[in-house]
Amino acid sequence: MRKWIQGFIEKIMPVGRFFIVIFAFVFNSLLYCGARMIAGDWHHYILTSRLDEKIPLIPESLFIYFGCYIFWVINYIIIAKQDEERAYQFFFADMISRIICFTIFILFPTTNIRPDIVGGGVWNEGMRFLYRIDAADNLFPSIHCLVSWFCYIGIRGDKRVPKWYQWTSCLIAVSVFVSTLTTKQHVIIDVIAGVIIAEGTLWFARHTQFYKGYIRFWKRIADRTFKTGGTTDEKRKEEYI
Repeated sequence: MRKWIQGFIEKIMPVGRFFIVIFAFVFNSLLYCGARMIAGDWHHYILTSRLDEKIPLIPESLFIYFGCYIFWVINYIIIAKQDEERAYQFFFADMISRIICFTIFILFPTTNIRPDIVGGGVWNEGMRFLYRIDAADNLFPSIHCLVSWFCYIGIRGDKRVPKWYQWTSCLIAVSVFVSTLTTKQHVIIDVIAGVIIAEGTLWFARHTQFYKGYIRFWKRIADRTFKTGGTTDEKRKEEYI
């Protein structure tokens, strides 16, 4: 059974990267929900500007707001298939970014005033659904924007990823920025902070040696799980997409 699972994973990404992809999702969820549990009843600041007030509510932009999850999965897998150093640097940066976000969510909790959704129709019902399942907290910085920008800068400049896809990823990320504003889930400063943290943590990961401990830890986990004898992260030469 273990060999079958390992073979299935290797069709998608190097088996040694499987754990860092899963960890990225679990770690994000734990910190996001944890911050809500800790600071949910605390005083929350409102960062809405006059410019934010002029941005219209566009329920149809829910398509982008929810659809971006597919974008995240695809690009994180592409990034996991990069060479060892580049992939682990990215996921190390991803982890550091969530720690920063969690710290801000606790020390400076924010909220916003959501508009009343009137009328029927699929999109208005979708907006009401979104507001029910996602409380107006953990807004600054925007995780939606941070992850979407990571999806772009994680492949930016990678010669094995086609230029057209790099630019498409950039456009999708910017579209997500807009959707967070037009669904009134976030304000402009949330978007800016998400981009800054993504750029800053990836720069840190690629210009320091701290990520090497991260590599050793996860390679040890993968090797012990799949009994690969240290061969889980041999560099791949094939195209990503």
